[in-house]
Amino acid sequence: MQIDWTDLHHFLMLAREGTLSAAARALGVDHVTVARRVAALERATRLKLVDRRARTYALTEDGRRLAAAAGPMEQAAFAIERTVVASRPGLAGEVSISAPPTLANRMIAPRLVELHRQHPAITIKLIGEKRIASLNRREADIALRLSRPDEPGLIARKVGRFGFSLYGAPHYLKETPQHAFGFIAYDASMDSAPQQQWLKAVAGRRAIVFQTGDLENQAAAARAGLGLAALPHFLGDHDPGLVRCDEGRGDISRDIWLVVHRDLRRTPLIRAVMDFLVRCVGPI
Repeated sequence: MQIDWTDLHHFLMLAREGTLSAAARALGVDHVTVARRVAALERATRLKLVDRRARTYALTEDGRRLAAAAGPMEQAAFAIERTVVASRPGLAGEVSISAPPTLANRMIAPRLVELHRQHPAITIKLIGEKRIASLNRREADIALRLSRPDEPGLIARKVGRFGFSLYGAPHYLKETPQHAFGFIAYDASMDSAPQQQWLKAVAGRRAIVFQTGDLENQAAAARAGLGLAALPHFLGDHDPGLVRCDEGRGDISRDIWLVVHRDLRRTPLIRAVMDFLVRCVGPI
């Protein structure tokens, strides 16, 4: 019996994520590929590993046993990959960066040309998602995060900070009395975020008129005059359709953490990209 590591890797991601679509997103493939790889693993092992239902795949007892046994193998494979990357000399190759969408779009992407001019042999894969990419599982090589990680094996240092304020359209602030302000918030998935809690405290009993997990959508709604949004200064201050609104509650800030796996922190290629990211974020 020969088991293909790629088939096993796709199966483990399905076991971890719970659905084909979530596993496909984590792997950067389509859901058909995940299903095909899992089926190939079943043929190789001659075991039924999943129960295929209308909208979900549920692990069988054999599937749960295989996932548990293969976990250490997966970690060993990723350790080997990190060793290979860390052993490469020079400043050439691909580096993947994970960052929250707005940081990726506003702080990193516009300045990638600077990195290219300095190190033309480095290529960047920029992952701008709210989901936290796993550095231990090599979903990214370097990450910018808004909270200090506690996963084993990771090295983090604080490299920046940015503030939030309330922003609204000039005509909205002029025409709407303060007691009638409406507020634009994140959806429930971000209820634990400090800026969401701050916004709700400022709003008090006033209405939350719109919720979305995307900061660009929040800015667009505020620009149109729907209400006030809590936006980072690097986004709101540079939008000609928005102005700050001071309600006397002060601002709130978030720290930016640069995170890398300890196996890669001294690799010249990784160090060059980390230095670039520090420049993108700017001084604390």
